[in-house]
Order: sequence, then C-alpha cells, then structure tokens
Amino acid sequence: MTSFDQADRKFLQHAITISRHALEDQGKTPFGAIVVLEGEIIGEGTSSVIELLDPSAHAEIMALRDAASKRGNQLLEKAIMYSSSEPCPMCLTACYWARLSRVVFGATSHDVARYGFEDLQFYRELSRTAEQRLLCEDPAEQDMRDQAADVLRA
Repeated sequence: MTSFDQADRKFLQHAITISRHALEDQGKTPFGAIVVLEGEIIGEGTSSVIELLDPSAHAEIMALRDAASKRGNQLLEKAIMYSSSEPCPMCLTACYWARLSRVVFGATSHDVARYGFEDLQFYRELSRTAEQRLLCEDPAEQDMRDQAADVLRA
C-alpha cells in the first residue's frame, strides 16, 4: 500500500467534486473519476449510465475512455485512477486492463451499498462459483468451443 499524500488529497477532492456536480445533472448518478499521469489529469468521467442508456458508462470507465482517447493508447501504465468511490468489479477490472499503477478512492463499496448501489453485491456474486451465481453461464459444446478457439489462435 502506498502512502496517501497531498497530491492524492488534491486529485481525490477533484473526483469527489465531479461526483457532487453529477447530482445537478439530469441523467447522472453521484460518481466521479479522473486519471492522472505524472501529476496531470489526462482523463475525466462521471457516471453516465442513465444518460447514455449504457450499463458500462460508469465514471471510471468514462475517465479511462477519455484518457485513452487523448493518449491514443488503451494502455495507461504509470497512471493513477482517482475515484469518488471504490470501483465496482467491472471498473476495477478495466483499471487492470488499462495497466494502471494504482487506484485511489473515497467512499468504500460498503458506503455505496448503504445508499442503494449494488457494487458490494456484485463483488460477492463474483466470489461464488459459476454454478452458484444468479446469472446463468452456459459454455458452448466442444465443436463451437473449438471454432471460437480457432479464431483466437489465428
């Protein structure tokens, strides 16, 4: 774990401010995130799930999209995500895919759950075996699996 310094406070405050402004925008939910590289904000996002009718348009995803677009590269190594709350499993995984070096957040997933958001439930759900999950996951039969794997191999 890295120590939390004045720069962290400044950038996290910016993400929290974004989340507060989101309360004023119709179609937004109170989440904000920024991506910082070498002390500069390279991406910014607010939750736009309702506005865009897109279940993946979380603040962290929007900030990653913004940063990757500006940088011309989906890999954001050495960058840091600052988020008003702990990223949900989807967003945290996107941070791994982007190769971020660190994620700093304000409210925890327990705080988020207290106010009616499902992130904590999704963390719990993903810790279960596939057979125990609420979402039915059906792998293909061998011939279809082989076809799909052939595409990957190519």
